[in-house]
Amino acid sequence: MTSQKSSLTPLPVVDGVAPSYLWLPVGEWPDLLAFLTQRFPAISSDTWIARMEKGEVVDQYGVRLLPETPYHRGTCIFYYRELDAETVIPFEETILYQDERLLVADKPHFLPVIPTGRFLHETLLVRLKKKTGLINLTPIHRLDRETAGVVIFSHDIATRGAYQSLFQQRVVEKVYEAVAATIPDMVLPMTYRSRMVDGTPFFRMQEVPGEPNSETRISVIERREENSLYCLQPLTGKKHQLRVHMAALGMPIMNDAFYPEAKPCKGDDNSAPLKLLARAIAFDDPVTGKRMHFASDRTL
Repeated sequence: MTSQKSSLTPLPVVDGVAPSYLWLPVGEWPDLLAFLTQRFPAISSDTWIARMEKGEVVDQYGVRLLPETPYHRGTCIFYYRELDAETVIPFEETILYQDERLLVADKPHFLPVIPTGRFLHETLLVRLKKKTGLINLTPIHRLDRETAGVVIFSHDIATRGAYQSLFQQRVVEKVYEAVAATIPDMVLPMTYRSRMVDGTPFFRMQEVPGEPNSETRISVIERREENSLYCLQPLTGKKHQLRVHMAALGMPIMNDAFYPEAKPCKGDDNSAPLKLLARAIAFDDPVTGKRMHFASDRTL
């Protein structure tokens, strides 16, 4: 698999971008270049050769790898991911809080949290690394690219696990806001539960019969004639949980391109953001014991 490492690696963070890494799988290739060109068909052999000549492909010990380096499964190689052209996201994040362990950001719509697909520099993580110089910055949780709001990062390796455990143990209080259709006879507040599994296409989730594994509390903040403002409190953390639950109730979140039905890809059109906001997060700090509460300054 490929990934972004947040701890010390044989290659430095460059312009906010940490090196990616890849464990070489079982297989037969005459040399490393043959493997890389087959594994990444969109990247030419000339590009890989140029990277290797610059010393930008190394193993876990920092030893430079060459095109003719024999292929050995189990070796971990490090390299920099590059994009020929990257769409600029014309919205700015803000930093809500920062101390010696945490950084809390207010993410705009359309900005991915971490490098993925066709986004590298135009991601919240890389932007914040450039702004702050914190090379060990790592998100403790994630938001969809389409969702705006509060995201918590760790930049202290020693205490990172303690904060990650808060989310794993579901002791973090998360509050979202959403704009969706008004259904006059819907009795709210309510708690909605369902069983969610991976759906079709691969980027969607779906509900199936069986024991519930997702739970959301839903209430009304402001009721209007056509669309109302709702408060959503997820008690579990399934992918797209809030979007799936609201769609299942017959009131999909405004401008949702995935639910209840997947719409054609909008590409770089950012004229109709998903009306979903991670409004606030609260928890007891596992290091200091202090009650922490962070709220987005954005509105829907």
